[in-house]
Amino acid sequence: MSRFCIYLGSRDGRNPQFAEAAGRLGTELARRGHGLVYGGARVGLMGTLADAVMAAGGEAVGVMPDHLVEREQAHRGLTELIRVRNMHERKARMAAHADAFIMLPGGIGTLEEFFETWTWHYLGLHDKPIGVLDTEGFYAPLLAFLDNTVEHGFLNGRTRAELFDAGEPASLLDALEARLSASD
Repeated sequence: MSRFCIYLGSRDGRNPQFAEAAGRLGTELARRGHGLVYGGARVGLMGTLADAVMAAGGEAVGVMPDHLVEREQAHRGLTELIRVRNMHERKARMAAHADAFIMLPGGIGTLEEFFETWTWHYLGLHDKPIGVLDTEGFYAPLLAFLDNTVEHGFLNGRTRAELFDAGEPASLLDALEARLSASD
């Protein structure tokens, strides 16, 4: 079983397709025998994803700093909830438990976690596949910006090509699984 670390919003966003895609991704992860590692929240897209994984019989591991657990943001029905002291420890524990990474719609926290993970990959600190689920074109402007950074010489094409993106959960999982299989 591979574990997928997924970064996504603790809010639902305004488009109901975001929650629908998070639910489909969670169901598909479990159906394929993969586990989930995520931020541990019960709210927003995070809660939708974890609920879908567990409803489909999968494993869901949350990693959450104590201060957020105390604010009652933690999902109490997870396979495992790992409590940590701070956000830095959270990111390190999530990465250590993961075999691959996916970003879904979210805000600045989602982007920060994702870009740190991708930077670690670029620096050779891990060789785990990374993907973006571009639901309803949410990340199309970001992906275009990344292509622009290649065009202007601030990002090499190989690094950009190592970031998988797809509009549908199954397509993205197919690409990431192929990359995981090639690494074995």
